[in-house]
Amino acid sequence: MAAEDGIAVPAPAKINLYLHVTGRRDDGYHLLDSLVVFADVGDSLEAAPAPSLSLSYGGPFADALPPPEENLVLRAAHRLADAVGIDAGARLTLDKRLPVASGIGGGSADAAAALRALCRLWDIDPTRADVLDLALGLGADVPVCMKGTPQRMQGIGETLTPAPGLPP
Repeated sequence: MAAEDGIAVPAPAKINLYLHVTGRRDDGYHLLDSLVVFADVGDSLEAAPAPSLSLSYGGPFADALPPPEENLVLRAAHRLADAVGIDAGARLTLDKRLPVASGIGGGSADAAAALRALCRLWDIDPTRADVLDLALGLGADVPVCMKGTPQRMQGIGETLTPAPGLPP
C-alpha cells in the first residue's frame, strides 16, 4: 500500500504452529523445522525518499525499542543499500504495536518490512539472491517474514516451502 509520501508495508506477527530444533551445525547455528503463519495484527513501517537513512518510532511499544541506530530495521536498511550499491536514503517510520521480545517475530517482521519497502522505493527485485542472503544474515526469521505467507521453514531459516492449505 502507498502512503501519502512514501510506501507503507505491514509487519505482521509471526506464529510458529510448531518449532523443532533438529540439530546443530558445526558453526553453532541450530537447524530448525517449523510451520510458520502470520497474524492479522502487527507493526507497520513506512519508507519515504530522503537524503540519508533514518528511523523514527511511534506506537504503544515504541518506548521499549533500542535507540534507532541499534535497531534491526536500520541495520537492514544500511545492509541493503551497501549490498546493492544504492546511494539513496530513506526516512523510515516504524509504528510499533507488537510487544518487544514477545516471541512473535516483531523485530524480524520489522526488518523484513524495511527490506520490502526499500526494495519498492529503490526499485530493487526483492527475490535477488543477495537480498535473500542479506535477509538471512539479519536473522533466521527474516526470510520467512519477507514472504509473509504460511511456510515450512527448515535449515537455519533459509529453506522455505509454501505450506499446504490451512484453515483460516
